[in-house]
Amino acid sequence: MSKSIKLSKGFDIKLAGKAEKKIANIEQPETFALKPTDFVGIYMPKVVVQVGDTVKAGSPLFYDKKMEKVQYCAPVSGEVVEVKRGKKRKLLEIKVLADKQVEYEEFPKYSVSDLANVSREDFTGVMLKSGVWPNIIQRPYGVIANPEDTPQAIFISAFDTNPLAPDYDFIFKGQEKYFQAGVDVLRKFTSGSIHVNVNGKEELSQIFAHAKDVVVNKFSGPHPAGNVGVQIHHLQPLNAEDLVWTLTPYGVIQIGKLFLEGIYDATKVIAFAGSEVKNPQYYQTYSGACVNKYVESNTKSTEGIRVVSGNVLTGEKIKKDGYLGFYDHLVTVLPEGDVPRFVLSDGWLAPTFKRLSFHRAFGLFSFLNSGSKEYVLDTNMNGEERPFVMSGAFEKVVPMDLYPTYLLKAILAEDFDEMEALGIYEVIEEDLALCEFIDVSKHDIQSLLREGLDMMRLG
Repeated sequence: MSKSIKLSKGFDIKLAGKAEKKIANIEQPETFALKPTDFVGIYMPKVVVQVGDTVKAGSPLFYDKKMEKVQYCAPVSGEVVEVKRGKKRKLLEIKVLADKQVEYEEFPKYSVSDLANVSREDFTGVMLKSGVWPNIIQRPYGVIANPEDTPQAIFISAFDTNPLAPDYDFIFKGQEKYFQAGVDVLRKFTSGSIHVNVNGKEELSQIFAHAKDVVVNKFSGPHPAGNVGVQIHHLQPLNAEDLVWTLTPYGVIQIGKLFLEGIYDATKVIAFAGSEVKNPQYYQTYSGACVNKYVESNTKSTEGIRVVSGNVLTGEKIKKDGYLGFYDHLVTVLPEGDVPRFVLSDGWLAPTFKRLSFHRAFGLFSFLNSGSKEYVLDTNMNGEERPFVMSGAFEKVVPMDLYPTYLLKAILAEDFDEMEALGIYEVIEEDLALCEFIDVSKHDIQSLLREGLDMMRLG
């Protein structure tokens, strides 16, 4: 049964530089990369290519020794030009010099009517080999799903409330057929519901309006209303013995395209946004694209900026010639916080309309400062790590029935029973990212939460 849920807790971070809904023409990047660091829970990636090898889109580049059946595949065709490693030979990325015309590995191709007659085992085998399986994330823990598991339900968040988030209706326009095909494939993996959760404040997108065999739920409220973890909490709260899968619409579309077209298509439309971008707009490219051409041609300056693959809350800092993350549809460019932000004339306690702040030190000014105003924020933390302050603020930005402060303290104490009792199975990093943003103690809350999740998962 569909539900309509309105959330009051949360906080919208309105940043300047949202992408205009147009796709700009630009020469495609020369290199693309697949980064094992994008995939949470990988134990020990094993590289299956060497420098100089030729690959096609959908050719395996590495697999995880702990789950060998899941192949991580090249997004484009071309020549492997670098297998980059870090400390202790940790695999960082595999770079491919792209062909001008992408060639694809061939996989079984079906008509829409044929999909109903294909078994789960056949679907699984192709998905594991082709590179689409890493789109499926299991909860609890937020790691790549085990193909041997059967989820109780599948959840798809069809909107994004993160700062400068791309417009899903725009970037997935015309993909209705592939989305439905992906749903038809996923139906073979669960006897439970497939939930498609949409933005209750906007008109239902055509991509999801006519989807069959799904439960469409409406969520409204400030960020993190678009987080699938928040949505699961209000639809089907998780305990230790529960297991569900989550996907983005892109993942569903990619699965559908795999079986209707017989190829691993890593094409994606990305938003290039932020206050330091001259013309915030969209580009069509492939997963793992090098961002250097976008940075060089469309930023106000190439100095004093930070480039983030993803959004400012959960994204990864990358170099100006770094690579787009596997799950990202956004590149954010903002000022680097390497210049002192406050001087005597405008100290950190001075009333001002210029700063975005969740903590209302000056109630009237904070009220006047709210609304539709967009802000230019840099990366300065404005302070150093200090003892954990019990302010009660975290509970105001997490629209879930749990106590984030006590959960984080239980992780610090390595108290397994308390972590479980306080709801650690219901959250991953993105669900507490706002806590990190407003934290007056300046803790790396997302990393701390991941430590706790790994403790529970690995024992």
